[in-house]
Amino acid sequence: MVVPSSSLVPEGDSSVLFTTAGMQQFKPYYLGQKNPLEDFGSTNTVSIQKCVRTSDIEEVGDERHLTFFEMLGNFSFGGYFKEEAIKYAYEFVTKEMGLAIDYVTVFVGEEGVPADEESERIWKSLDKDIVVKRFGREDNFWGPTGEEGPCGPTTEIYVNGIEIWNIVFNQYYQHKDKTLKPLETPGIDTGMGLERLAMVSQGVETVFDTDLFEGLFKALPQDLDEKKKRILGDHARAIVNMINDGVRPSNKDAGYILRRLLRRILSQFDKETIKLAIDLATARFNIKNSIVWEVINKESEQFIVALNMGVKELNKIDDLTPEEAFKLYNTYGLPLDVMKDKFPNLDSQAFGEKFKEHQELSRSGSEQKFKGGLGGHSEMEVKYHTATHLLHQALHDVLGSGVEQRGSNITPERLRFDFSFSRKMTDEEKQEVERIVNEKIQKDLKVNKIILSKEEALNSGARHLFDQKYPDEVSVYYIGDSIEGAYSKEFCGGPHVESLGSLGHFKIIKEEAISTGTRRIKAILE
Repeated sequence: MVVPSSSLVPEGDSSVLFTTAGMQQFKPYYLGQKNPLEDFGSTNTVSIQKCVRTSDIEEVGDERHLTFFEMLGNFSFGGYFKEEAIKYAYEFVTKEMGLAIDYVTVFVGEEGVPADEESERIWKSLDKDIVVKRFGREDNFWGPTGEEGPCGPTTEIYVNGIEIWNIVFNQYYQHKDKTLKPLETPGIDTGMGLERLAMVSQGVETVFDTDLFEGLFKALPQDLDEKKKRILGDHARAIVNMINDGVRPSNKDAGYILRRLLRRILSQFDKETIKLAIDLATARFNIKNSIVWEVINKESEQFIVALNMGVKELNKIDDLTPEEAFKLYNTYGLPLDVMKDKFPNLDSQAFGEKFKEHQELSRSGSEQKFKGGLGGHSEMEVKYHTATHLLHQALHDVLGSGVEQRGSNITPERLRFDFSFSRKMTDEEKQEVERIVNEKIQKDLKVNKIILSKEEALNSGARHLFDQKYPDEVSVYYIGDSIEGAYSKEFCGGPHVESLGSLGHFKIIKEEAISTGTRRIKAILE
């Protein structure tokens, strides 16, 4: 079953800011929390997953680092295991792609986890002359994504000295304390970077020499520095996909990363050059150009003001320390590149450590980010959380009673709502949902809370998640003067706004499939 790429903002995993691997959307299937046969009609899937990794942003511009990439993968949740997975990989690399394998690697073993002798035997059965190398946990044991989750030993394929395919045998669940527990149903999780595959198959030296970047690089001014071309090429792809998935510039979490990437290119390129890169990227990924530019233009205006203030403060300093540099960066968004132009001896590593400290503080404050879909209790998050109640009921009004909530995710920049529905919504249906929600907002209906027994709440018709266990007493939030005549009523822990008039204008920015029978809406309040 071919499954669409999930959002760059992962659902239900507060330990990572972005989707970093193809398997993230499949975690519940490895854990037995969801049934792949019900959702996909198969225990085997494939996907091309959009990914963002943020640990090396300042390194982008060299020959190998990227923030945005696409991960090709095939996955199995109890369908097939080591022998089939290795055979599929071998056939694809050597026969479909016509590439010669330099060598493969397997897990050498350690206390509590045996050596992967089975994989070595399978490789040798396919090619008796193949070179098999054995490595430890650092090289041949993958996962989990975030602090806990499925993980296991790996076997990797190298072509032209580069690892192009990693096959993970998900045999364990790693808990936060690093202990491992065998999974009841072992699974397969593979990852092959599209950019690396293009590089080795096209016989070029770097990913930036592939046809993935060729169109942009040919269109850019020929005298533009090679490092800057790579920064612009990578960041443009990351920026348009982040915006498309509902991320908006802010001072924390995913929005902070988007702001960092935007301000990095805004400080180094003129608008005409940026427009060239952004427009090519939106065309490549079939993203609505106007929404992307609406965000960029707004951030550009704010950045110009902040940049001028930051430069003014920078000019007052005689000797810039890493602490002062990070303060300028964090306060005004002043890029490290700009500061190093004036202070070339600034300790970039020490600056990076300050940034990592900031990331950890930000992340620790977001541990409950995805609990119940609500990230925190900021004013905007409370507004978006309230708006999901309106959206949920409006979907029922327009699409019928078959709609069921499958998940939600709230940030200060947008809401994301997953629901059961068998097809793509029409433009007319989306417009009608927007109309209904905005009509209720304009009426400034009150939001009320009542504590009921679970039985009373169910009898009232309050909406709830069917697969979730509730206590004997529950909170029900309803929109309207009385629970009997309420427009919307749901089991919920809150918080919500007191009345709808404060929400602003509701706008759907995207509606898409995330799996068979499940749709996702991303929306904003303007």
